Amino acid sequence: MASEQETSVASEPRTLVVLAHPQLATSRVNTALVDAARSVAGVTVHDLYATYPDGRIDIAREQGLLRAHDRIVLQFPFYWYAATPLLKQWLDEVFVYGFAYGTDGSALHGKTLRVATTVGGPSDAYGPGGANRFSVSDLLRPFDVTAGVTGMRYEEPFVAYGTRRMDESGLTAQQDAYRAVLRTSSGTSETARIAPAAAEESSLAA
Repeated sequence: MASEQETSVASEPRTLVVLAHPQLATSRVNTALVDAARSVAGVTVHDLYATYPDGRIDIAREQGLLRAHDRIVLQFPFYWYAATPLLKQWLDEVFVYGFAYGTDGSALHGKTLRVATTVGGPSDAYGPGGANRFSVSDLLRPFDVTAGVTGMRYEEPFVAYGTRRMDESGLTAQQDAYRAVLRTSSGTSETARIAPAAAEESSLAA
């Protein structure tokens, strides 16, 4: 199993970045965001696909990681308007009754949950009048509901748009924005904007 990389400072909230990209080596943007996350004190980066290549999740281990951190960030490419398959499996198997919700299921109470996702198309492809009709925040509402059910505070998603055409300056801006988000307990991120891409690209993973 792959080991997590962490830089910790005792006075800071401990942040767990749950990385769920099935082809991280081919993703320039997600790799850069992971590098940015690893440079922030108090952050643990936990790569699900590297840790569980066979898809057999160690539930006790995952629950232990969640208990040990104050802030949970789910980082993944936007796959057909949703999370990647292993992250969905992780949620199904780890966020169970008696741990995450229900009788005695208070392990996540008081923690924060945030999504960090990458989108191939531009921001104007999402929302009223866009090719995809709904905003990315709207499409991520199930995570908001999950946070509510489990007693967590949901923070505004970090969304990197236009990843298929992002230049080096845009990539650096995204890294800086991600670091800023990870260093704060709440707030929004500023994402780089690019020229509108073709509508066909807007639903593709990045």
